[in-house]
Amino acid sequence: MTTAPGLGEPLLLARLAGARRVLVAGAGGGFDVYAGLPLALALAARGKEVHLANLSFTYLGGTDAALAAPHLYRVTPDTAGEDGYFPERALARWLAGRGLAGLAPVVWSLEKVGVRPARAAYEALATTLALDAIVLCDGGTDLLMRGDEAGLGTPAEDMISLGAVAALPPALAPTRLVACIGFGIDTFHGVCHAHFLENVAALERAGAYLGAFSVPRATAEGAAFLDAVAAAQAAHAPRPSIVNGSIAAAVEGHFGDVRFTARTAGSELFINPLMGLYFGFELDAVARASLYLDQLAATESVWQVTAFIEAFRKGVTARPWRALPH
Repeated sequence: MTTAPGLGEPLLLARLAGARRVLVAGAGGGFDVYAGLPLALALAARGKEVHLANLSFTYLGGTDAALAAPHLYRVTPDTAGEDGYFPERALARWLAGRGLAGLAPVVWSLEKVGVRPARAAYEALATTLALDAIVLCDGGTDLLMRGDEAGLGTPAEDMISLGAVAALPPALAPTRLVACIGFGIDTFHGVCHAHFLENVAALERAGAYLGAFSVPRATAEGAAFLDAVAAAQAAHAPRPSIVNGSIAAAVEGHFGDVRFTARTAGSELFINPLMGLYFGFELDAVARASLYLDQLAATESVWQVTAFIEAFRKGVTARPWRALPH
């Protein structure tokens, strides 16, 4: 069990106290790297050398980003191509405008491939950067779905990242953590959040839950996150991030059915303060809790991952949906 001397610092950050070089990576692709930004900023402010990565939804082969290793690209503010949808470049440009110490304006971007090539890409990145720690960040909470829940959300990309990092050699980035922010957002994709809380309780019993803490807008990290999300939304006006837009609305203090993009027309949102909480976990324990992650180890493509998950779901008895009683 991980312990800390008291409540003065979140246990998730305490676990990284001895790390010098930390990779904060978006687990689920798209804009997930933004879900890790407040954490990355907090670590940089503590003198860490922080790097950012993301499982990308962008066709990286259509850009001039430098290929660092198979399926791994180095995206900078000057990377050209794919002007319609490129969250990683938008974040690199925002970082360049801030000039933050310890956080270079580079977002390492992985192609959306299966677990085996993603593991190789992470191994190359961990070796290149001489990492002490990796934190996989999920915008939402479906990364914690074991496989027998009423709904899994959109698990393929999260499981690719989780399986890849969990399979790294022990000497590479020996500290491996998971951070989720955006409680409630995945309801739209069928996640039962009572099951999320049940999974958190199980990880607590296993000594792998690192607690929860908020991202207030009055903090430097909270204010910067809001600014970065606003810049990303402006750069992707036809297709803004619903997840990070929801988290940002919660951090700003909005509540209920808040409309910040036409993409949510026809659905009812429940923006609330719980969406601005980070939940932290030991990554290896999250990986062990999955009922099917081991079946994905040899997958080469995201399509194989999806097929394995669909096959697994056909043979499992799902926990019945349970509404939160509060």
